[in-house]
Amino acid sequence: MPRVKTGPTRRRRHKKILKQAKGYWGGRHRLVKTAKETLMRAGNYAWRDRRRKKRDFRRLWIARINAAARQRGLPYSQFAGGLRKAQIELNRKMLAHLAMEDPQAFDAVFAKAQAALGN
Repeated sequence: MPRVKTGPTRRRRHKKILKQAKGYWGGRHRLVKTAKETLMRAGNYAWRDRRRKKRDFRRLWIARINAAARQRGLPYSQFAGGLRKAQIELNRKMLAHLAMEDPQAFDAVFAKAQAALGN
């Protein structure tokens, strides 16, 4: 069986890795082995954080809705219960947006939720 030399293939593979590692500090963008390890770790963090991002935004929206609802006299849990009783199906993202950008609309939604609770 003939001997196979991997020159061009290896060079292409290494160039691809170093291109992805562009902008990294020190040997992480110069040395193939170090760059490859760094890219693997970066990929793991990216994968994890794409899932974590959804949790983080949900927490942020709930905190904003809670703050706006408490200013008007109800904690988040009671406000959410009032929304269910009033059959208002606004998601947390939209409620948080209303609380921040359009307080009058949030007041209207809040009034309906409070009326449904009987307060």
